[in-house]
Amino acid sequence: MAIALAMAGERPVIHERQRETGDAICGGFLSWRTLASLERLGVAVPGHAVDHVRVFAGEMTASAPLPGGAIGVSRRVLDRLMLLRAEAAGAGVERGVTVKAWDGAPMFLATGKHELRGLMRPKAAGDPTLGLRLRLPPHPSLARLIGGAIELHLFDRGYVGLVAQEDGSANLCLAVRKSRLAEADGNPATLLRQIGNGPLGERLAQADWSQPIDAIASVPYGWRATTTQAGVWRLGDQAACIPSLAGEGMGIAVASGIAAADFWTRGMDAEPFQRAFARRTSRPVGIAKLLWQAAENPRFAALGVRSIGVMPSLAALAAKVTRIGD
Repeated sequence: MAIALAMAGERPVIHERQRETGDAICGGFLSWRTLASLERLGVAVPGHAVDHVRVFAGEMTASAPLPGGAIGVSRRVLDRLMLLRAEAAGAGVERGVTVKAWDGAPMFLATGKHELRGLMRPKAAGDPTLGLRLRLPPHPSLARLIGGAIELHLFDRGYVGLVAQEDGSANLCLAVRKSRLAEADGNPATLLRQIGNGPLGERLAQADWSQPIDAIASVPYGWRATTTQAGVWRLGDQAACIPSLAGEGMGIAVASGIAAADFWTRGMDAEPFQRAFARRTSRPVGIAKLLWQAAENPRFAALGVRSIGVMPSLAALAAKVTRIGD
């Protein structure tokens, strides 16, 4: 958003709570469409080339080519490059500034999966989903196992997404229901060891268990902001929280920023922007939600993997229809 505004002659200011660019809990996959959008913003991102998807359910596995070239990249590298580009375009960056609540002034809300007091998304009812992340260190066997794939390991009430990144490490993210984590005594490392057999176990063999496992609670997958308060422009996960198995979280973040900047420079308000962006995200978020719910059920997950094995084009179609449209 800040890059697009600055390119249009505005002078936005980014409030970044971290003094040094850290590594966010998710967003390590950039699709062909997101890479094209970043290129238009003047952001060139180095990453690990990804050209196919590999899905596991129990003892079954299937692989299919992606519709276009993608990359795996750490958020540390991606965010640093985007901040540098924003500054070069004329945006201000204030580091070490934490916005704790909305004071009524116009604001572009880009807090990701984290909430801001007074502007919180609705809480997930029933059995909420938690997000977990563990970085696997570089290792030759890990590079050989993952290769140029983005992997999905499906299990009861959750899934693991795994992709190699620019430095040879791998980003391992989980979306898991609270009830399933509770069966592992609420311990993410215990959960990973419980589900870490077969192919996933081979990859976890390189894990450094002394490293912390990042976590975020009650992720409202499938939610979209169909309206907003006057002056509040909801971006990224604050606009639409697509299930992460779709790999389109960063795509929505970039697309929402570009769209919001366009509405702003044309003198339009936040509310029509939010309604328009909700319409754009309706199909990809809705389809991804259905795929996520099916993937959580072992019976449907097995059927899905078997279907991809017989007809790989199904995976390519799923990848296409869960991208954010123009």
